[in-house]
Amino acid sequence: MTDDKTKRGGSDRRTVAGEEGYELDHFAGKHGITRDQAQNLIERVGNSRQKLDAAAAKLKG
Repeated sequence: MTDDKTKRGGSDRRTVAGEEGYELDHFAGKHGITRDQAQNLIERVGNSRQKLDAAAAKLKG
């Protein structure tokens, strides 16, 4: 599913669109992990930003 850029606001910010390169790069950079690690996290825990932030913190820490 591609990121619908016409949808803006809270509901769009609750998820990370893993198939969108710029979102994947932003998420990886924010957490100091590689793009591959970010993609693996999305595949493992889903695209919920809250769950991904927690998983990335565990991965990093």
